[in-house]
Amino acid sequence: MARVGQRTAVAGGQLADSVSVGVLEKAFSRTLVDEVIEACGRREQRVRALPARVMAYFCLGLALWSDGSYEDVLGMVSSGLVWAQGGDGPPQMASKVALFKARVRLGPEPLEMLFRRGAVPIGKPDWDDCFLGGRRLLAIDGTTMDVPDTTANDEHFGRAGVSKGERSAFPLARLVAVAECGTHAILDAEIGPYTTSEVGLSKGLVDRFTPGSLVIADRGFYGYDLWVRAEATGADLLWRVKKNLKPVFVEDLGDGSWLGEIRRGGRAGRKANPVRVRVIDYTVDNGTLDTDGDDNTDGGFRLITTVLDPADIDAGDLAAAYWQRWEIETVFDELKTHQRGARGVLRSKSPELVHQELWAMLCCHYAIRLMMADVEVNGGRDPDRVSFVAALRIARDTAQQGGFSP
Repeated sequence: MARVGQRTAVAGGQLADSVSVGVLEKAFSRTLVDEVIEACGRREQRVRALPARVMAYFCLGLALWSDGSYEDVLGMVSSGLVWAQGGDGPPQMASKVALFKARVRLGPEPLEMLFRRGAVPIGKPDWDDCFLGGRRLLAIDGTTMDVPDTTANDEHFGRAGVSKGERSAFPLARLVAVAECGTHAILDAEIGPYTTSEVGLSKGLVDRFTPGSLVIADRGFYGYDLWVRAEATGADLLWRVKKNLKPVFVEDLGDGSWLGEIRRGGRAGRKANPVRVRVIDYTVDNGTLDTDGDDNTDGGFRLITTVLDPADIDAGDLAAAYWQRWEIETVFDELKTHQRGARGVLRSKSPELVHQELWAMLCCHYAIRLMMADVEVNGGRDPDRVSFVAALRIARDTAQQGGFSP
């Protein structure tokens, strides 16, 4: 008979079994956590009741149980913390003040490095919507997160302006992320203040694009300099652009696309060498809203891409692939609505801990998505069509029952 709270297998994929070894530990192993702590200089010089290793997993626990108190979360992961402390019995329960001070000591850097080292591509070439023309399908986009209304957060992050000179209720942290379209796994991210634009924050992300990927972006990202910067990485690009971008016509390609040339604006741009792109113009009869959420009554789209040869990827396939960009909007909904929960506003009252909390949230989301991808391996289902809400519930239940074992 199943224990109270125990979940059964989902669609033959044995989803509950896939988390029995530890949802978080599977993605972010003990060895990796130790390496990160060492690299960030957080290794203790003396024995502490709450060492850095314990606190790294505690921060992941806070992201998993976003509505839980410090004491409740520590209690839920206490059996796993036995290993981390190297003891024979459960760790001493710490006060909220002690846990807060330990979070401050840890800082955001170990969680950021843990994410950057642990969040690796998941999708396989034969999985639905993961690859096109031998390239991994990725999407880049941005969102914001409400953070507590403290003086420090307000000064660091800033707020959105509203009508009549009023400001938004909470300061806002900005997140720009790159997600794998076929699995919804976030593979890279940058976090900054609301006062930094999405394009400004994305420059670091763009520099980390890699060959073998096809990165999709909406029309808010295009700028000549950012396009050239992204193309220089060797990654292929498929970006929507505004209709006032008018590449110089070079050649019709016969598949509904054409080659064109773009230049930087201004006098200096006229003297610079042009950049060749492939242009795809098409219309979609989908009412008045498009995939970017903007008014689009004429249904017109203009895409540009670095994939210049129609024999490599047909224009129709590229146009269809652009709609995969919507998958990252679903990813943000998973983070903000389901994983963050009813709390709505993050819990951290200082900029350093906001960054720590957000990196922990990204780690936790990746761990859940890695777990869900096992369904593809074991049960033959499409990972981006498995319920994230159900997977999150299972992850929380399994970790509480002892599956989380740092």
